[in-house]
Amino acid sequence: MPAPTNRRHFLRSSLSTLALGALNARGQGESKTNFPPTRVITRGPGFHWFGYYDKLQFDPTNRFVLSNKVSFEHRSPTADDVIEVGMVDLQEKDRWIPLGTSRAWNWQQGCMLQWIPGTESKIIWNDREKDRFVSHIMDVKTGDKRTIPSPVYSLSPNGKEAVSCDFSRVADCRPGYGYAGIRDRFFDDMAPAGSGVTHVNLETGAEKLIVSHETLSKTGAIIENHPNSKHHAYHLLCSPDGKRFIMLHRWTQPKGGHLTRLITAAMDGSDLRIVIPNGYASHFIWRDATHILSQAKDWLGNKEWGDFLFEDKDSGIVEEVGHGVLDSGGHLTYLHHNEWILNDTYPLGVRRLQTPHLYHLKTNRRIDLGNFPQPPDYKGEWRVDNHPRSSRDERWVCIDAANGDQGRQLHLIDIQGLLT
Repeated sequence: MPAPTNRRHFLRSSLSTLALGALNARGQGESKTNFPPTRVITRGPGFHWFGYYDKLQFDPTNRFVLSNKVSFEHRSPTADDVIEVGMVDLQEKDRWIPLGTSRAWNWQQGCMLQWIPGTESKIIWNDREKDRFVSHIMDVKTGDKRTIPSPVYSLSPNGKEAVSCDFSRVADCRPGYGYAGIRDRFFDDMAPAGSGVTHVNLETGAEKLIVSHETLSKTGAIIENHPNSKHHAYHLLCSPDGKRFIMLHRWTQPKGGHLTRLITAAMDGSDLRIVIPNGYASHFIWRDATHILSQAKDWLGNKEWGDFLFEDKDSGIVEEVGHGVLDSGGHLTYLHHNEWILNDTYPLGVRRLQTPHLYHLKTNRRIDLGNFPQPPDYKGEWRVDNHPRSSRDERWVCIDAANGDQGRQLHLIDIQGLLT
């Protein structure tokens, strides 16, 4: 097995080639002059962003858009840093509506702010109260709020349960994705039996450990598993039918970085399946209840990173998707009955352009939605990835992007008529 590589370095050094290939493959009539209309829907004072791409940002009416708000940029959050959570009213001149605050957040995923599936007006977000991470559930129409004694990561489509992780452990092993303020209880334990993935009952607040880090460290063959490799699990995502969830199992390497397996499990933590076992897995999305689109490496003779469709079973490779056209480092979402994929890129070229795009599977066609330059100050943990999110009616795409001297803000892209 080749030595572990730094995925970020690989992406930045190789995606320019991929972008040129994509430009050639898209054909005529889709140049930058034909980008769809875009408007910035947040403004200063303060900086706004939502975070990850796999959560509900738009309410069921597609009128209200959730966002985080912060007073600074370009450094790591501390335990004392508080952000505001709120929403933008698209029908009232993009009016900002404050809803609460959080002390449990990061630049990449915010505080897991999201609409609760199956509800008309309820949201949830993570927070810290003294020495415990919690989550708040609020009805934005009535203002009623209750707190459950557990944080959440991914919600089931039924809106009644969630899976979560040990955010202190993640902060230790993967800075930028955990939360400050609470030290990892098992800091000196490489694969603790007392932490891992938990199941959270959103109605009662009950939390139960369902897959421990120790279990992950002993499941299947693990390459380059050193005595000082710290095991951790995060990047969780429930399946469309709510029966299973994905996790990334990562373990650190002596010279820095980590290796990664993509594993699925039933909602009670049983029936573990190692879908990508070779140590090279990254962004992913469920296509349906039995298939996963994930970025991976060393599959089907392709030694570089690519987008691959997997069956939800051990080493269940099906096919590569969009080779040379669909970006191999972006954040993926299926749209329009799984006929299209929404994606983005990391900063490319001298201008460090990020390019959210649509990819049509049947015709191998890519439509770029804009070029958004990311200034050099946005780097590492506090970079601002686009993380494109679709409205529920698939009329709008919302991204996080730098906006000149206004810093990171929400941008709304009108994709009406493109998904045909």
